[in-house]
Amino acid sequence: MQVARNSASDEELLQLFLKGDEAAFVALMRRYKEPITTYTYRFLGNYDDAVDVAQETFVRLYRFGHSFVGEVKFSTWLYTIASNLARTELKRYRRRNGVSLGEAFSVGEDESSWDIPDETYMPDELVDSTRIAQDVQKALLSISPSYREMVVLRDVQQLTYEEIAVITNTEMGTVKSRINRGRAQLQVLLRSLYNEVFPSQE
Repeated sequence: MQVARNSASDEELLQLFLKGDEAAFVALMRRYKEPITTYTYRFLGNYDDAVDVAQETFVRLYRFGHSFVGEVKFSTWLYTIASNLARTELKRYRRRNGVSLGEAFSVGEDESSWDIPDETYMPDELVDSTRIAQDVQKALLSISPSYREMVVLRDVQQLTYEEIAVITNTEMGTVKSRINRGRAQLQVLLRSLYNEVFPSQE
C-alpha cells in the first residue's frame, strides 16, 4: 500500500485522504513540504514565518481538501492557498511594523541582521553557499512583492506561466511583464550571479 501511495498522483492521494486514509494526507504533505516552504521562504524572507505559512497551507488542505474540484492541477490549487496566505502575512507584517518583510530585509543592511536557515536545511538546491544564498535572498527581497512572487514561482519553483496566472489570479500578459521586470531588476542587483542562479529565461 505504501508503494501505491508513493506512485499515486496528487489527485489520487487526495481522494484517498478524503475517504479516510490519513496516510495519504501524510504522503501529500511529504511531497509538498519542501517546495511550499521554499516558495514561502523566498517570498517572505524569514524562515520562521515561511514555516508557519507552509504549515497553515497544510492545515487548510486537511480542513478544506473537499473543496478541490479538479478544475486545475492539485499542485496549482495548493500553491494558490500558500500564495494567498503568504500575501496576507506580508500585509499583516506591514500593519504591525510599518514596513514589509521585504523592506525589513532590504539590500544594504548588515548581513548579520537577517535570518538565514541553518545549513542543514536549505530551501532549494539552486544555491551552493550561504553567501550566494544571502545575496540572492537580499536581491529578491529588494524588489516589489508582486514581481518577487512571480519570479520565485517561475524561476525557483519552475511553474508555467499558465499556473502562475491561476495562482496569482493575474492576466497572462501581466504575469509575463512582471516576471520580465523582476528579472531585469535582479540582473542589476546580482550581476554575474544571475545567470548561475536563475537559468530559466523562457
